[in-house]
Amino acid sequence: MIDQAFERSKQLFATIPKAKVEVRRVPEFKQATGPGAYYEAPALDGTRPGIFYANLRDMAEVPKWGMPTLAYHEGVPGHHFQLATAQELKGLPQFRKLIPFTAYAEGWALYTEWLAKDAGWYDGDPMGDLGRLQGEMFRAVRLVVDTGIHAERWTREQAIAFMLEKTGLGEKDVTAEIERYIVSPGQACAYKVGMLKIRELRARSQEELEEKFDQREFHDVVLKDGALPLEILERQVNAYIQRKKL
Repeated sequence: MIDQAFERSKQLFATIPKAKVEVRRVPEFKQATGPGAYYEAPALDGTRPGIFYANLRDMAEVPKWGMPTLAYHEGVPGHHFQLATAQELKGLPQFRKLIPFTAYAEGWALYTEWLAKDAGWYDGDPMGDLGRLQGEMFRAVRLVVDTGIHAERWTREQAIAFMLEKTGLGEKDVTAEIERYIVSPGQACAYKVGMLKIRELRARSQEELEEKFDQREFHDVVLKDGALPLEILERQVNAYIQRKKL
């Protein structure tokens, strides 16, 4: 799936990272409390590719039809394109290539899930599209449990029960997710906040530039300054729109 996504991405991106991606299992010593999957950026010296880690603690909880969306989010063109592109930038101080902004990074990964749908990557794959929709439901439920735990003082058990009921995910996955949200207030909300902002900026670019809009250029604007606070990203996109209008 990741190899196919690399090939398809050539139509959507002007800049394709040089770094490759490997798929590995989450190390067994930490799989019990780890997420279902996560991504690790390439080594700075180029000696190791980006790694898409898949959690194999209970394969009965990993439906195949959920894998395309997971591969696009964690791998290509999600976290891998964002982080590898940032590392390969020239002329920036090192901290600009490495500093994390959760709403930007996770917002980008969610945006690429939408982008894959928009580009027709799920055409002829109704089960894969069902996995994408379950992912959308999962992100909506995250907003509820994050605010439920930290603003409404929900118990751990309340949050687990709510997520189990609404998402159809396995109990081990849900428990690991809820325990993560407990120790990282606002992290789950940041995903959707970032995605909505990037979608908003794309829509603004399309509306103002009309036939001049090129999504490959837009993706360069979003990715080629490294991770940014959303306010600064908005300034960068607004400046791009004004330049392109001239």
